[in-house]
Amino acid sequence: MTRSHLPILRSYLRPHWREFLLGVLALLLVNILATYIPWLLKDAVNELEKQFSADRVALYGVAIAGLASVMWLIRMGSRMLLFGIGRKVEYQLKQEIFEHIVTLPTRYFALHPAGEIISITTSDVENIRRLLGFAILSLINTFFAYALTLPVMFLIDTQLSLIALSVYPIMFGLVSVFSGQLRDEQLKIQEELSNVSNLLQEDLNGMALIKTYAQELNEQKAFHNLNSRLLGANLKIARTRSVLFPLLGGIASISFLLLLWFGGEKLVNREPGFDIGELLSLISYVNYLIFPTALLGFTITAYQRGQVSIDRIQNVLDIPSAIVDSGDAKALEPQSLKGELEVRSLSFSYPDSKQTALRDVSFQIAAGEKIAIIGPVGCGKSTLANVLLRLVDIPSGTIFLDGMDSTNLKIEDLRRAVTFVPQESFLFSATIANNIRYGRPESGMNEVEDYATQARIHPEIINFPQQYETLVGERGITLSGGQRQRSALARALLMDAAVVVLDDALSSVDNRTATEILQSLPQSKTVIFITHNLSAAATCDRILLMEQGRVKQVGSHSELLETSETYQTLWNQHQLSQKLL
Repeated sequence: MTRSHLPILRSYLRPHWREFLLGVLALLLVNILATYIPWLLKDAVNELEKQFSADRVALYGVAIAGLASVMWLIRMGSRMLLFGIGRKVEYQLKQEIFEHIVTLPTRYFALHPAGEIISITTSDVENIRRLLGFAILSLINTFFAYALTLPVMFLIDTQLSLIALSVYPIMFGLVSVFSGQLRDEQLKIQEELSNVSNLLQEDLNGMALIKTYAQELNEQKAFHNLNSRLLGANLKIARTRSVLFPLLGGIASISFLLLLWFGGEKLVNREPGFDIGELLSLISYVNYLIFPTALLGFTITAYQRGQVSIDRIQNVLDIPSAIVDSGDAKALEPQSLKGELEVRSLSFSYPDSKQTALRDVSFQIAAGEKIAIIGPVGCGKSTLANVLLRLVDIPSGTIFLDGMDSTNLKIEDLRRAVTFVPQESFLFSATIANNIRYGRPESGMNEVEDYATQARIHPEIINFPQQYETLVGERGITLSGGQRQRSALARALLMDAAVVVLDDALSSVDNRTATEILQSLPQSKTVIFITHNLSAAATCDRILLMEQGRVKQVGSHSELLETSETYQTLWNQHQLSQKLL
């Protein structure tokens, strides 16, 4: 995506304009002193050439040393100010990116691997820090160096100055030629770095699976291939820099040789107004310009890296948040809800899909009712769970909670009133107790244990060596699938929400335990149980049978056995599979 980077850079710097202004003023003062010192050297040499005096030598020496020391101190101050801005922007950007990422739709994370997101949040933000620190400091310093030095050089000797600077257009031409190539090569590095980070993230999360299938060698080869591509991209940009930077330094040094050649000739010819002091000062000025000019190569690299990173970061920040509160969103007290749900003529399609996930879905659920939703894979069951919590955007006037349009409610309040347990139960790398109390961190151990008991996980937890203080490892890897699901269920129940949505959340639990869990849930809670477990579904008050995004039939287990051939077929298959186990 092509975008103007200057407005974005200004937005990064705007909160720190005072520090930036002080840093720029400090750099200006540094360059004023750097311009004055060779002029002072010129006067000293010319004066001492005419009449040598040890006292005058000492005086000029102390003056030049003092000015150089002051210049060094001010330069350090300017670096601390400008580099400090880069650090502050780095902190703010990381915070902004993370705060935005947690608001993005869940489908974004399905389409963008974790390694890519981590690379953007770390490597790309660091590139912007270098851009706002080193690159901007270098560019401003180079501008001041030329703006202050060139007029003084022309004042001393215009002809010699033009000769010395005659090679500089060649340097700027090289910079222009190589800048586009450096940017493309840097973009390739960032992409390959994201690929490496993503594979590393996936393999660390899936280490048990890698070992189960003895795929260590294949994963090593896959990492080697990606790492080799990253190495190739780094070597390519290193070759480009190895050509550019020495060229810039070499061409800059030619100006020094030209100055010695033609300046020495002027001294030999004793041209009026040109003495050794003038030649030494010009040599000092050209020498002073060589460093910032040769540094342009590094500056360009930092700038190109920053440009690539700005695009990558802004592409994430430009993605709209999944769901936001409307301007007139109403606050909701979750504890005051009864839990009545109504869906009216709801149709829904994912933004990147041509198929309709839900087609004219309508049903009502009374407060405290337990409803099972069954149907084949891809019929829209999980999508229905997502729309109930507004994890995806829905039209107004389609879902009502206690008679209130859910699109007019504050999202945070809605999600405290309707809690959700997915099939893939995620646990943090923390203790079991902290995972269960995640939604309400202030909850005491009595509440944690009570809801763990409801979820039928308490007896197993107390048999662990550290009981509720047991660390579950990354993603809960130390627990079995059923233990993870029941821990996640306890976490949801502790929220004490009026509506509980279980999206196949007991698939790793045996039929008897799943049935016991459903029957033990408080009668005051409205339960929506999305499942393939027909034994547990049969214990619910009603069953919604879905096909191709529609609610095909609704009724109790006994009613559907009498009226629905599809349900009869599913039940018979379920019974047969249970006998074969």
